[in-house]
Amino acid sequence: MFKLKYLLPLLLFIYINLGAGLKHPLHVSTTEVSFNAKEKSLEVSCRIFTDDFESILVKLYKKKTDLSAPAMKDKMDELVKKYLTSHLQIKVNGKPMALKYIGFEIDHEATNIYLEVDQISSFKTAEVTNTILYDQFDDQMSIVHLVNGKVRKSSKILFPDKTFMANF
Repeated sequence: MFKLKYLLPLLLFIYINLGAGLKHPLHVSTTEVSFNAKEKSLEVSCRIFTDDFESILVKLYKKKTDLSAPAMKDKMDELVKKYLTSHLQIKVNGKPMALKYIGFEIDHEATNIYLEVDQISSFKTAEVTNTILYDQFDDQMSIVHLVNGKVRKSSKILFPDKTFMANF
């Protein structure tokens, strides 16, 4: 059975094999929210194609953008934080959570962004509202994974839909 967690690596493989000068034909991002019971926190990671992500940052914030330039790291952290915290919301047990930005890193053609939510004592329901790249593409697909212990629930959200909710 083909699992959603294999979709982004497959899409990245297709993108790499299309050639350097071509734009990738699919617009997809993944978001994983994992409950860490020991630390009583949510660990959040987002994976976005770097070229798409840089394009939307330039379009929205009208600033020079280069996520891979070490000299621009602090400025890029500000833009990435601003964008992600306005396009990703998480509710746990019906309550909105404040996302704490940790940082980002470039991994081949994708940017990985890390966030965290502290002081989560239990995790019965989760709702993720994800509009990452919705202001750039009307064919955007968001893959969302929610993990609580050994239970993993996943969904594909297609523009214009934006929310995934799961009960554990």
